[in-house]
Amino acid sequence: MIARSLLLATTASASFIASGVHAADSVPAAAAADAAAEQSSPRGEVIIVTARRRAETAQQVPLAISVIRGDSIEATGNFNVVKLQQLAPTLQVYTTNPRNTSVNIRGLGVPFGLTSDGFEQGVGIYVDDVYNSRVAAATFDFLDVNQVEVLRGPQGSLYGKNTTAGAINITTNQPTFDFEGRAELSIGNLNYRQAKAAISGPLSETVAARLAVAATSRRGTIYNVTSQRWINEQDNLGIRGQLLFRPNDDLSVTLSGDYSRQDPECCGTTFVRVGRTQRPLNRQYDALAAAQGYVAPSRNPYDRLTDLDSNLNAGNKIGGVSARIKWDIGPGTLTSVTAWRFWDWKPENDRDFTGLSIVSRSQNPSQQDQYSQEFRYNYESQKIDFVVGLFGFKQRIDTQGTEQQGVNAAQWSLAPSSDPLNPANNPATLAGLTASNTQYLKADSAALFGQLSWKVTDALTLQPGLRLNYDKKSGFYQRVVTNAQGQAISCTPTPAPGTIAGTSQQCGVYQPQVSAPSDSAWNFTYDFNVNYKVARDVLAYATYAKSFKTLGINQNGLPLNIDNTVNYDAATVKPESVQHFEVGLKTQLWDRRATFNVSAFRTTIKDFQATVNGGQFGTVRGYLANAEKVRSQGIEADFKVVASDRFTAYANAAYTDAKYKKSTNAPCPPELSGGPSQPAGVPADYSQPGVPGAPSPRQCDISGQDLPGVSKWAFSYGAEYNIPVTLLAKEGQVYLGIDGNYRSRWNSNASPSRYTEVKGYALTNFRAGFRGEGFDVFGWVRNAFYVNYIENLQVAPGNTGLIAGQPGDLRTWGGTLKFSF
Repeated sequence: MIARSLLLATTASASFIASGVHAADSVPAAAAADAAAEQSSPRGEVIIVTARRRAETAQQVPLAISVIRGDSIEATGNFNVVKLQQLAPTLQVYTTNPRNTSVNIRGLGVPFGLTSDGFEQGVGIYVDDVYNSRVAAATFDFLDVNQVEVLRGPQGSLYGKNTTAGAINITTNQPTFDFEGRAELSIGNLNYRQAKAAISGPLSETVAARLAVAATSRRGTIYNVTSQRWINEQDNLGIRGQLLFRPNDDLSVTLSGDYSRQDPECCGTTFVRVGRTQRPLNRQYDALAAAQGYVAPSRNPYDRLTDLDSNLNAGNKIGGVSARIKWDIGPGTLTSVTAWRFWDWKPENDRDFTGLSIVSRSQNPSQQDQYSQEFRYNYESQKIDFVVGLFGFKQRIDTQGTEQQGVNAAQWSLAPSSDPLNPANNPATLAGLTASNTQYLKADSAALFGQLSWKVTDALTLQPGLRLNYDKKSGFYQRVVTNAQGQAISCTPTPAPGTIAGTSQQCGVYQPQVSAPSDSAWNFTYDFNVNYKVARDVLAYATYAKSFKTLGINQNGLPLNIDNTVNYDAATVKPESVQHFEVGLKTQLWDRRATFNVSAFRTTIKDFQATVNGGQFGTVRGYLANAEKVRSQGIEADFKVVASDRFTAYANAAYTDAKYKKSTNAPCPPELSGGPSQPAGVPADYSQPGVPGAPSPRQCDISGQDLPGVSKWAFSYGAEYNIPVTLLAKEGQVYLGIDGNYRSRWNSNASPSRYTEVKGYALTNFRAGFRGEGFDVFGWVRNAFYVNYIENLQVAPGNTGLIAGQPGDLRTWGGTLKFSF
């Protein structure tokens, strides 16, 4: 009865953020015995974890892990990876559209900014043991999710080269041999509608199946006065099917297939502010806008008005199939995971962020196929546990990009003059100038990995791990530039056959390019963990890890040198070299009613791969470059308490100090850009930021400045109180819950700028409802106090000083009805 009461007390509660990872399959005997021992306390809360690729109880795993249960995700409305940072403060997720999504842990991971196909992410995203190679391919809505685990710190030994900062491990609900089902319907303001359903059961004595579907729609949050439509809407559909074949207790085969579609009119921006640059004053935003009679619909981003004149689309199709085989053979288990996944991205953007036709067209549709195969063998004994495995991966990405200049481009981008013959006064100077990009990336990877746990004594365990990895990458990029008449232009002294000489104005915006970089590398990852059980419910651990992120290739156009020639030296970037130290303490207190975990870490990365943008139209998507060294260090603490059958609560906090320790060749921020170049070979002068006409440094030393996208302080909290009642002849609980999060200020530009600083904010959410056996009805309000906040800021190309952004969700409210059987 007590266990059942505790279950009801935590169902649909966001107060469940614990340390652990859910086991997708049956629990091994050793873990089951540990769980049974921990259940000797009537309030003991046992979570089975697979963070080390084997089932264990959560508090015995010497790793910093945050776990968000599926019911907590639903109760708090955090329906995709982007929203998870509201529950896990050490996680940072920023997005301007699904493709351009940055997922970082402790300030590290994927380079912050616009995404390139040519680099690896640093936070691996896994769904049921299947790796999703691109962040964009994991921006789907959560569908029938059991729980999400955020593993903090390098996970290279077991999760691969793509986890230098951590991993997000998503576990879905699996087929069952007992018939069960669930349905959920939510409605709210902004025409919000969400429906979910799942059904599972046996098809025979040895075969079970599960089917889940979900659909979400919501009106946009920004009104476009040009199209007279609300934009940045939600229009999502997902389906997942699974078959489980279990002929005996030793063998199980799970076949899975899923498909997700997102088709919103997205993703637009609003005017946020103007900052002075070093361009001549008559070439900065206010003067340029006035010269063309342009007035933004509002200078207050929280009016949520825009006037973007280009088509907007964020069409995203994601799916794949997988086969997972688990075979118990003697003292160990052999696991095979075979998968194919695809990603089809069809975007349309407005890259000048205004209602003027400066960049009239900008789109980079991509198609990705990836294949992966993993074999693992797990062995467990009284003294020794180990995991060994092989991993193979193959990927191809094809992209066809188009960017075109509009009728307002010449007057906006070229130096104005009263001379009627000045090219800036002739729209035809740039109108119709088009860059058509064709590119592909081929990536192959193979790895041998293993991790050993040696129980030296009942209290002391030593855990070394290693991974040997081979990568090969080959890319191709070709940009063909055509004028308004469709003629291919050349920007070399002698035009190439079939082209005509481009004007200096045309070549200053787009230049034809061809590059085909190719490289390969071997890398060795290792880590060593020592953990000691100080007492029954107190575990101390220390970890050292040496990890890497493999080489990168610039796939979205190369930047220009000061003389407008292509900088081919920027075609490739070096691998990252990562060193990580961490210590932690995991405890349970008060007869295991309370859990308190704390960790301290320090990570340094040499040759950090950063996304940079020099303000050029031709590289408006940004390009990769190496910063010499970055460092992230901090402290994290997680607390959870089940005070009684009636009350639960949690509080999590993270302090993260992430800086460029040495970055001497970075692009300058807007306030130091746009003027005539300072002399070469002399120290850069930073003394005139934002002074029109002042000389601009050729590059900037940003050593000592904060990494972008990182809040120094982040908190999340939640609590729920319930009262047993009988309502409409139904026994259950009336409950009231609250959850919230806070993030301190952070910067939204790779080279931190005073114009791209995002203010800190705190969000508060409430819910109240009635639940009982098999049902839950509740109302909710999110961002209850209508806090205005910015999700992301972007620097417009051309160094005009325009800063655009996406305001966060306003107050939303609604209700949810859930049934299960």
